[in-house]
Amino acid sequence: MALALTEEQQLLKQTALDFFGERSPVRELRKLRDSKDATGFSRALWKQMAELGWAGIIFPESYGGSDFGYFGLGLVLEAAGRTLAATPLVSTVLLCGSAVMLAGSEAQRRAILPAIASGQRIMALAFDEGPRHAPFNMALRAAKSDKGWTLDGEKVFVLDGHIADQLIVAARTSGKPGERAGITLFLVDGNAGGVTRTRSMMVDSRNAARIGFKGVRVGADAVLGEADRGGDVLEAVLDRGRIGLAAEMLGSALEAFERTVKYLKERKQFGVPIGSFQALKHRAAEMFCEIELAKSVVLDALTAIDERRNDVAQVASLAKARLCDTLFLVSNEGVQMHGGIGMTDEEEIGFFMKRARVAAATFGDAGFHRDRYAGLEGY
Repeated sequence: MALALTEEQQLLKQTALDFFGERSPVRELRKLRDSKDATGFSRALWKQMAELGWAGIIFPESYGGSDFGYFGLGLVLEAAGRTLAATPLVSTVLLCGSAVMLAGSEAQRRAILPAIASGQRIMALAFDEGPRHAPFNMALRAAKSDKGWTLDGEKVFVLDGHIADQLIVAARTSGKPGERAGITLFLVDGNAGGVTRTRSMMVDSRNAARIGFKGVRVGADAVLGEADRGGDVLEAVLDRGRIGLAAEMLGSALEAFERTVKYLKERKQFGVPIGSFQALKHRAAEMFCEIELAKSVVLDALTAIDERRNDVAQVASLAKARLCDTLFLVSNEGVQMHGGIGMTDEEEIGFFMKRARVAAATFGDAGFHRDRYAGLEGY
C-alpha cells in the first residue's frame, strides 16, 4: 500500500478541497437546513461535480466515467467531509453505481451508468428495515408472476430515497429474514405505482427516507444480477459504502481537529492561550494520534477495493469501526474544548458532532463492525 499520493491523486485532492471549500462550506448545509430545502442538496452543485467527472469517477470510460477508481472517489469524499457537504455521492455513485457495475447486465450498465456520470440520474439503495443496521434481516417480499415480480414491504433509512429517480431494492424472494441466501436486487422507478416515500429529517441535516412498497410490479428485466443471490452483491456494495463513508468521516475528523487546534491557540485565559495548558495538550495529542491511525486504515481500505484483494470485507469493517471511534472522539473533544460557545448553533463545530452520530449508525456502527470483523477472522 502506497502511503504517498501520486501527482494525479494530489491534484484531484487539492481540486476537491478547493471546490468544496469555496462552493459548499458548512454554512451551505446550514442554509439547506434552515430553508427546509425540499431536495436536501444543491442540484446546481451536483451538476458542477458531474462536470468535473466525479459522478462517474469509478466508472469505466466506456460508460461515461473517468475510471479513476475508488481511491480517487475516496479523496473526493474526504474533501466533502471537511465541509459536511450534502451530495448524492454516497447514495448514487458509491452504492448504486457500484451495484450496477458489480451485478448489472450490459444493457443495464449502458442505461444507468452514463446517466449517473452525467449527473442526470439520482439513485438510492433500499435495504435496511429496522432501527439498527441488519442488511440480511429483511422481510420485504418479492413474489414472482408470469410478467415479472410484485414487491410488498417497507424500507427505512434510505439515503436520498425521497428524491431518487430510481431505486435499487433488496427483497426476499426465498428463505427467512436473517439469511444471506434468498435475496434479490430489483431496479424500481422511484415514482412507480404503489411506492410511497416519506422524508426523514436527520439530526445532521442530511437526507433519508422511509419507503413503502404495496403491490409494486416490475418486469423480469428489473432483476439486478441473479435471483436469490443478491446477498453477496449487497454485501460487496455495502463494503464499498462503508469504506467510502469512512473516507468522508476522516475528512470531518481532520477538519474538526484543525478547527479545535486553531481555537486552542486563539482563546486565552489568565493571559495565555488555553492551548498552552498541559491537560489540553495531552487531549489534542491523543486526537492527533487517532487521526493518523485512521488515515492509514482508510488508505489501505480504498486500495483494497481497487486492487480487488480478498480481504475487502475485513478492511471495510476495520475502517468503519476505527472512524466511528475517531470521529466520535474528535467531534466530542472539539465541542468541549470550544467551551460554552461550542454548544450553540452559532458555532459550526456542533455540526461535526451531529454528523458523527448519524455517520456512525450508517452501514453499521463500531460495535457491529467489531463483531463482524471477529466473525470474518473465525472467532
